[in-house]
Amino acid sequence: MNLLQGKKGIIFGALNDMSIAWKTAETCHRMGADIVLTNAPVAMRMGEIHKLAEQCGNAPVIPADATSVEDLKALFEGAMDHFGGKVDFVLHSIGMSPNVRKGKHYTGLNYNYLEKTLDVSAISLHKTLQTAMELDAISEWGSVVGLSYIAAQRTFPDYGDMADAKSLLESIARSFGYHYGVKNKVRINTISQSPTVTTAGSGVKGFDEFVSYSEAMSPLGNADGQACADYCATLFSDLTRYVTMQNLFHDGGFSHTGVSMEVISKFAKEEGA
Repeated sequence: MNLLQGKKGIIFGALNDMSIAWKTAETCHRMGADIVLTNAPVAMRMGEIHKLAEQCGNAPVIPADATSVEDLKALFEGAMDHFGGKVDFVLHSIGMSPNVRKGKHYTGLNYNYLEKTLDVSAISLHKTLQTAMELDAISEWGSVVGLSYIAAQRTFPDYGDMADAKSLLESIARSFGYHYGVKNKVRINTISQSPTVTTAGSGVKGFDEFVSYSEAMSPLGNADGQACADYCATLFSDLTRYVTMQNLFHDGGFSHTGVSMEVISKFAKEEGA
């Protein structure tokens, strides 16, 4: 399938083969795209991004801290130099909460950590888009996708300040989506993905139990990382040119299900025990 033949894109956040960004990079390469990989220097030391680069046609790897405008400027300039022109798509797959990592309850946050959470997980999208706009780095009808989660709309007790970050991420996509659409027909969306087994997701307290609950609540079951990568590819393609400023649920129906018979049956079994 050559859905992305001739397209050129930047993929943020591929840490290892569990990452949605990793699977998206592989999928885009398989569909004909030329890509540049990037991650924060510390994440690159922890992960296996150079292995991914080899699998994706020896894709360039450009280190960049997404909270640094200087790094982002160097990233886009380096990518355009490699491509010999503008970028057609960008995947923002970045999320990190020091509060969650250190077990801080939502009602007892460290506010310095909160600022870091918001900067890394959400404001980095604004910095990425503003830098791209100033450099005129994204081509007309280009596509930017950020990865979100339903905790932006609903309360999940142990998701902590990442819920606030995802809410901000979605707001930035809507607001910048308007301005970038008017200026250069660039479309910006977020995908609200099922809970997915990744290095980042596994750091949330009670994550395994929640994956099981979500599976039981979703008519189609949880969407896995590869399915999300496939969905990203459609949003990078020309088939979705008029989709913008949307938060798109990719969760097997979880977001619109009040309760499932499978969950009800579990309560019935408990009461009958």
